[in-house]
Amino acid sequence: MAGVSAVAAETRHVFPRHTHDQFGIGVIHQGAQKSLSGRGMVEAGPGDAITVNPGEVHDGAPIGDLGRSWRILYFDPEVISAAIDDMSEGKTGSFEFANPVMGDKRIAGRCRALFDAMTKGDEATTSVQREELMLILLATLRPKAIDTSRAVPDAILAAKSMIDDDPARPVTLAELARAAGLSKFQLLRGFFRNTGFTPHAYLMQRRIDRARRLITGQLTLAEAALASGFADQSHMTRIFVRKYGLSPGLYAQAMTGPKRVPLGRQVG
Repeated sequence: MAGVSAVAAETRHVFPRHTHDQFGIGVIHQGAQKSLSGRGMVEAGPGDAITVNPGEVHDGAPIGDLGRSWRILYFDPEVISAAIDDMSEGKTGSFEFANPVMGDKRIAGRCRALFDAMTKGDEATTSVQREELMLILLATLRPKAIDTSRAVPDAILAAKSMIDDDPARPVTLAELARAAGLSKFQLLRGFFRNTGFTPHAYLMQRRIDRARRLITGQLTLAEAALASGFADQSHMTRIFVRKYGLSPGLYAQAMTGPKRVPLGRQVG
């Protein structure tokens, strides 16, 4: 289905703070993990449904020594927005998934059914089923309308926009501070308070977001690294593995190769 990616992961990897530019809906299959979320620290175990919102800062670490595994679908915001707009007859504006972890067996079952429909079967015969299951699941999750009136302060927004406009551009903390009209320390403190990242960490996130999109296109890994602002391919690879738990080469193979490969199969 266009705008949807399916990930099956088995890993002991400890994920640092990062974000996705998609909505995520999945189920923990085995093991357990603890993670930061938009609602604070949470824990999820076998059979729990999990969600993440675009731009939501989160991390993840296994509970115990055996790691954990999960299956999750990532939806481009436009896919979920169109579905919510249809369900609410155009009455819902900005929204988010309110619960990062849910122990509801009904929700978990519908997550599994949708994952199976997205990853198995013939496209022509399952397209209707996929949309039906997605709408049923979203109705169960009941995304929450959010108040967007809490704006990021203009000073921090100016520095953030400087990075967003061109993540590949080299930039210094002094330049960001000047754009914000703040001291470097004031910028550092305010940026973290409002985004959950330091300026450098946010810059690396935006660069790896760009690289992830580019490596599914026509660029080589080395070309994608340079176009995203990394010093070289190895620099991009280190950041990619740290944030996503797999190499950019494996990700590119899974997303563009002639056949599907296990994505995120990590045992280290």
